[in-house]
Amino acid sequence: MAQELRLNTFQMCAPVHNWAGLWRLPGDQAVDYNRLDYWTNMAQTAERGLLDAIFIADVFGVYDVYGGSPETALRAGAQIPNMDPVVPVSAMAHVTKNIGFGITANLSFEHPFQMARRFSTLDHMTDGRIGWNIVTGYLESGARGMGQALQTEHDARYDVAEDFMAAIYKLWEASWEDGAALRDVAGGIFTDPAKVHAVHHDGPHFKVDGIQLSEPSPQRTPVLFQAGTSDRGRQFAARHAECVFINGPSQKIAAGTVTKLRDAVRTEDRNPADVTVFLGANVIIAPTHAEARDLHAEYTRHLDAAGQLALVSGWTGMDLSTLAPEDVVPFARSNAIQSTLENMTSKAPKPILACDLVALDATGARAPFFYGTASEVADQLLDWAEATGVDGFNLARLSVPATLDSIVDHLVPELQSRKRFKTRYAEGTLREKLGASSSRLPDTHGGR
Repeated sequence: MAQELRLNTFQMCAPVHNWAGLWRLPGDQAVDYNRLDYWTNMAQTAERGLLDAIFIADVFGVYDVYGGSPETALRAGAQIPNMDPVVPVSAMAHVTKNIGFGITANLSFEHPFQMARRFSTLDHMTDGRIGWNIVTGYLESGARGMGQALQTEHDARYDVAEDFMAAIYKLWEASWEDGAALRDVAGGIFTDPAKVHAVHHDGPHFKVDGIQLSEPSPQRTPVLFQAGTSDRGRQFAARHAECVFINGPSQKIAAGTVTKLRDAVRTEDRNPADVTVFLGANVIIAPTHAEARDLHAEYTRHLDAAGQLALVSGWTGMDLSTLAPEDVVPFARSNAIQSTLENMTSKAPKPILACDLVALDATGARAPFFYGTASEVADQLLDWAEATGVDGFNLARLSVPATLDSIVDHLVPELQSRKRFKTRYAEGTLREKLGASSSRLPDTHGGR
């Protein structure tokens, strides 16, 4: 039987996610991103559609590469203002029972001792429905905000991340034995001290000498997502990730990324099939193809070109304000998202012009664009899954709540009718719902 697709809704705690200007669409609710019911309503809708997770992007810093100033990003609401994605999750969990939460959290300005407790708390509060999208940051403005003169160099950020992971695994997996929290009312003992152990980690970047503050949560270690597909990012993902989020504007690029990733996983003595790969994608679904085309045209009219260039400048580390619309986007090694710049330059099938980056298509936000009826969009998703080897898709928001509503009310039933999407949630934690045999990290994972 053909494999069922995995589907996440791809969101962000900001008025703009991947497409600048769409918050101005008639009836759009993205301006209410800072209201709690915005998030609880989203969670209930996503769960009604049996989606695997709400994958919440985050960025630490402001997009100030374009023109050397944050003015364009601020004016466009281009991922600024933004909120901490951790905070709404408990409320979303309270109104749902099964939907997972993939939370992006930057480890570059954190300490393992702090983050271990935070994610254990979230995993407790959600009954084991938490995933952590591990990122190392890419904006110089974030580094400056944290008192650093410069962002750590790209590959060196992953060296820091390796040390961070070594420490946090010890806190999650080794500090408290199973059954340490006795809750023994008659004996007056809450925790058996003999089953709790201090972690001693003396790494090149982090030092820990203490007991994990939280008792073990349902998953202990949250489901580990990772979104780096540069050479160094892929090496990190092969060691740590259980789910990998990739971008690829063409089937050829996406397929190449998947092949390299699974080969890297194999070199770490892990089963490549144990890693679930999600491809970022955009969908516009309507009753007829013509209506979907009209929606695409309407979205295009509301796109904020300067705001979009501010986003792409931040992703690539290249100031696109220096290019004329017909200039070819050049390749230049940067300290930002290397894979994004490569996909737009050295890996692109033809030269990409600066004006191409403000079109509502795969080039502008790094991900393929599918529009049409639910049947047509399902055809395209399944074709891409077969051609690239991805397991599912992170479906980005365009209009709020219209994009998610159309996925839940039209795309999901279409995929279910083809037996390519689940009709009920599996039991257990997020890790188990994603197909693992246990709520814990598998024995083959180095963190275990």
